Amino acid sequence: MARKHKPSISLTLFICLILCGIACGRFIGDDGSDLVSDGVHSQQEQQRLSPVIRMFSAAEETCEQTYGFMPCTTTILGNLFLIVVYGYLMFLAATFLSSGSELLLEILGPGLIGGLFLPILGALPDAMLILVSGLSGSAETAQSQVSVGIGLLAGSTVMLLTVIWGACVTVGKCDIENHVAKDLQDTKGFSLTGSGVSTDIWTCYAAIIMAVSVLPFLVVQLPQMLNSNSGRHLAVLIALIVSVALLISYCLYQVFQPWIQRRRLAFAKHKRVISGILKHLKMRALGRLCNDDGTINMEVLEKLFNTIDENKDGCLSSSELRALVIGIRFEEINLDENDAVEKVMKDFDTSRDSLISFDEFSYGISRWLDEAKGSRASQAGPGTMKYLEDFHEQTKREHYFLGEQSDEIVEGVDNPRWTTIKAVLLLLLGTVIAAVFADPLVDAVDNFSSATSIPSFFISFIALPLATNSSEAVSAIIFATRKKLRSASLTFSELYGAVTMNNVLCLSVFLALVYARGLTWDFSSEVLVILIVCIVMGIFGSLRTTFPLWTSLIAFLLYPFSLALVYVLDYVFGWS
Repeated sequence: MARKHKPSISLTLFICLILCGIACGRFIGDDGSDLVSDGVHSQQEQQRLSPVIRMFSAAEETCEQTYGFMPCTTTILGNLFLIVVYGYLMFLAATFLSSGSELLLEILGPGLIGGLFLPILGALPDAMLILVSGLSGSAETAQSQVSVGIGLLAGSTVMLLTVIWGACVTVGKCDIENHVAKDLQDTKGFSLTGSGVSTDIWTCYAAIIMAVSVLPFLVVQLPQMLNSNSGRHLAVLIALIVSVALLISYCLYQVFQPWIQRRRLAFAKHKRVISGILKHLKMRALGRLCNDDGTINMEVLEKLFNTIDENKDGCLSSSELRALVIGIRFEEINLDENDAVEKVMKDFDTSRDSLISFDEFSYGISRWLDEAKGSRASQAGPGTMKYLEDFHEQTKREHYFLGEQSDEIVEGVDNPRWTTIKAVLLLLLGTVIAAVFADPLVDAVDNFSSATSIPSFFISFIALPLATNSSEAVSAIIFATRKKLRSASLTFSELYGAVTMNNVLCLSVFLALVYARGLTWDFSSEVLVILIVCIVMGIFGSLRTTFPLWTSLIAFLLYPFSLALVYVLDYVFGWS
C-alpha cells in the first residue's frame, strides 16, 4: 500500500498537554462548613437554562475520572472536546499500527505475518473500543455503554463499504473499453457508464468471503426472528463459536492465499501458452488445420510438425519447443520460458522419453483443440476455427483478471534490521495508545450522549469510525489514484478484508462480552443494517470485476440510508 504520513510523537504529547489543561473540574476542601455554589441550584433550574448556556454549564453530579486521573467534564462542549482529542489519539494508534504493519510486511512478506498477524492488528483499535465498552463498571453500566461498541462495529462496516468504497471508484476511474477499465487511461471524465475501475478475480473472492462472514449475525438474531426470549443467551454462545471458527478459517485462508494465487496464475499462464501455440499453428498452416467435421487435418499437422522439427529427426526436443515458444513472443505476460516448455513437454510426451513423436504431437494438439471447443467462450460450430479466437481471448482475459504482479516494482529494503526495530516500535506504540485511550473515549461518548440526549449509537456510528479507520481509508483512496487494475484490486481487497475482520474478530470480542457478562442482545436494527450493506456490496463485488462510475452512487446512497433505517426502526417502530 502507499506509504502513510506518520504524525510526530511531539505533536501527540502537545495534544495531551492541552487535554490535561483544558478539561475543567473543581476541588472541594475537607472543611464541610463552607458551601460551594456552581450557580445552578436545582435540576429544574438547570433544565430551564437555554441550550447555549447548558453547553458550558455543568450538571450537579460530578464526573468520574477514568483510571482516577484522566481529565473529565460534565459539560457538552467539554465532552465533545474529549471525544475529539481521544478520537485523534485513537487515529494515531491506528496510523502507527498501519505504518508498522506496512514496514513489517516489506521485510517478511505475505504468509503467516501478512495473512494472520497484520489483519488482526488492523482491527485492534476497533476491537479495543468494543472490549472496553462492555467491561465498564456493573452489568447495568456495561449494558448502557455496549451500544457504543455496536455503533462502532456497524459504523466501521458501513463507512468502509459505502463512503470509502465509492470514493475509491471515483478517484481510481479509468476508461472502460470492452467491459475492462484500461490502466492509466482516463479521458471520458465523469461518464457514469464509460469510466470506472476493474479488479482481479481474487477481489471477487474477497467479496464472497465478506458476505459469508455475516453468518454469526444471522445466528445471534434467530431468537428475535422467532420472537423467543429463552434462547437468546444460547444463540449468543453459538454465534460466538461460529464467529471464532470463521476467524480461524479466514486467517488460514490469508496465510495460504499467496500459494493459491501462484498456482492459479501458473495454470492461467499455461492456458495462455496453449492458446498462443494453437493460434500460431493455425496462422502458419498451409491449409485448414481442421476438417469440416471438426476432426484434425493430419496432412496439414504433419507439415507443421516438420517445420518445428529443425534437425529433421522425426521428434521434437525441448530446445525445438523452446524455439517455438520464443518465436510466438508472449509479450503481454511475464512468462518463464523454461517452465512453459517443461509444461508443454509434459502435455505431449506420454512416453516420458523427453522427445515428442508425431503421434504424441497429433494426440496432444487434438486434446488442446477439444479443450478450446469446450471452453465457455466458444460460440462457433465444428466446421469453423472461430473457437480458437474465442479461446485465445478468453485465456487473455483470465490471465489479466488474475492480476499479474509484474507491473509492480519490488524494491529492496535498506537496513532491514533498523526497519524491523522501527516496525516493532510503531506496532507497540499503536497498541499501547489504543489500549490506554479506548476506555476514556467510550466514557466521553457515553457522557456526551447523556448530556445531549443523542443516542450513543449514532455518535459512535458516525464519529468513532473516523478515528479508527481514517488512516486505512486515506491510504486506500491514495492507492486507488494509481489507476491500475493491480492497485484497484489491492484497494478493494483491503476494504473487504477490513470488513471481514470486523465481522469475525470484532464481533467475536463483542459476543464474548455479551455472553460472559450476561448482557442482553437487543440490536436488531443495527444487525439489519450490517446485513443489508455487507450482502448488497458482497454480491455486487462477487458478480463483477468492472465497476462503472454509477456503482459509486449506489455505495454513497447506502450510508444515509443506513442511518435513516436505524432511526426509523428504533425510534418509530421501537425495535430496540
